[in-house]
Amino acid sequence: MKDYAKYFQVPSLNEARKRTAEATTVEYSIDPRFLGIGQHRQYLIQTYGCQANEADSEMIAGIFEQMGFDEASTPEDADIILLNTCAIRDNAEQRIWGELGRLSKLKKVNPDLVLGICGCMTQEEGVVERLLQKTPYVDLIFGTHNIHKLPEYIYQSYFEKERVVEVFSMPGTIQEHIPKKRKQTHKAWIHIMYGCDEFCTYCIVPYTRGKERSRDPQEILKEVEELVALGYKEVTLLGQNVNAYGNDLKTGFTFGHLLFALDKTGIARVRFTSPHPRDMDDLTIRAFAECNSVMEHLHLPVQSGSNAILKKMNRHYTVEHYIDIVEQLRAKVPDVAITTDIIVGFPNETEDDFQATLDLYDIVRYDGAFTFIYSKRDGTPAANWDDATPDAAKKERFDRLVAATKVHANANNAKYVGTVVEVLVDGVSKSDEAMLSGYDRHNKLVNFAGDPMMIGELVHVNITEAKTWFLMGEQVT
Repeated sequence: MKDYAKYFQVPSLNEARKRTAEATTVEYSIDPRFLGIGQHRQYLIQTYGCQANEADSEMIAGIFEQMGFDEASTPEDADIILLNTCAIRDNAEQRIWGELGRLSKLKKVNPDLVLGICGCMTQEEGVVERLLQKTPYVDLIFGTHNIHKLPEYIYQSYFEKERVVEVFSMPGTIQEHIPKKRKQTHKAWIHIMYGCDEFCTYCIVPYTRGKERSRDPQEILKEVEELVALGYKEVTLLGQNVNAYGNDLKTGFTFGHLLFALDKTGIARVRFTSPHPRDMDDLTIRAFAECNSVMEHLHLPVQSGSNAILKKMNRHYTVEHYIDIVEQLRAKVPDVAITTDIIVGFPNETEDDFQATLDLYDIVRYDGAFTFIYSKRDGTPAANWDDATPDAAKKERFDRLVAATKVHANANNAKYVGTVVEVLVDGVSKSDEAMLSGYDRHNKLVNFAGDPMMIGELVHVNITEAKTWFLMGEQVT
């Protein structure tokens, strides 16, 4: 890796740990010499992972189109293909390595094809080393902190025929007003902050996304007001620890204040992901009850129902504190839907630890959960720990947890039969072209018969049937 560092700017875990860079806000601008170089060329972005990556890909697409590129419909049509990657679990990375191998065959057919990779994977030292050693067909490698330099990288790849590798280990700026090509015309992702300071022992994100940096609240409010003027109905606020928003600004303007301010912009719906239990405060809980735009759904990752495991995870809260948050929220919004993330098989998790997770699931009665078997990530503390729990035990516990999620999902969804819900129509149902689908205020997927002209509109639907993971209904006319 040291030899590569002589020629390329590659990531360094040690540098990422320093986290000394002070975030500054700058106005994005593109060098005029890069405008128009994409004419008669097509780009394709393949996005993996979380909503933050989806939002980043919208900025990347915006830059491509600012340069004159058109979006390709297939990899075979593309002149440049960019993989925006995820590093949260090993299986996500393995998918991306397989896709790179598949796309390499296109280079044999089209030697001028530019193949690039960016996102969280490229912030890992071992990944970049492997890319440099094993994938000579990858032309462009950059990280999560330098999307704004994409025009320069494309120019170098196309016209100077250089292999471009530049991955910043520490962020230094927040780039405002990067153009975006949004995927939808009624729902939008909004980055309100970047990075994470939590350092959970299983998670690589603080090293790939950097120190917590909050955007100026006026920039966020302006962006949402512009979306309202364009007819958008819903925004989802994004941050690795979204409800820590404002802590670094030290102005007293917190996440709760932002929710109340957004409620005055005219946006119909506000969602957010992902919050941390430690930063759930009274003002944020009040916003669920007092702000009509804040949806009655909270995704609050717990990860484990065992205090012993939570301590090993460095989560900074107890199960009792977590339950107290849920009770406070339900006292103000009794019908709030709560979902979560749970990791099974954390190193040396015992049967008692796992049973505590099942007990917590029964106490909270979650509407749903993203459940995972622990995945070791190089560079994190937990990756170096001995683990006496057999893989077979982890798989058996995972299956038991999935069974519990279905029981509670069925029970919670059954409550909606006979009620009328407000649905923001996303499009035609993936399982039945004769049906429309969208999400209600509680983030329940609803399918119903309707006119495709209603896509992007808020409609009322009477729920007639409850399935485990979605609802069926009839439009109220």
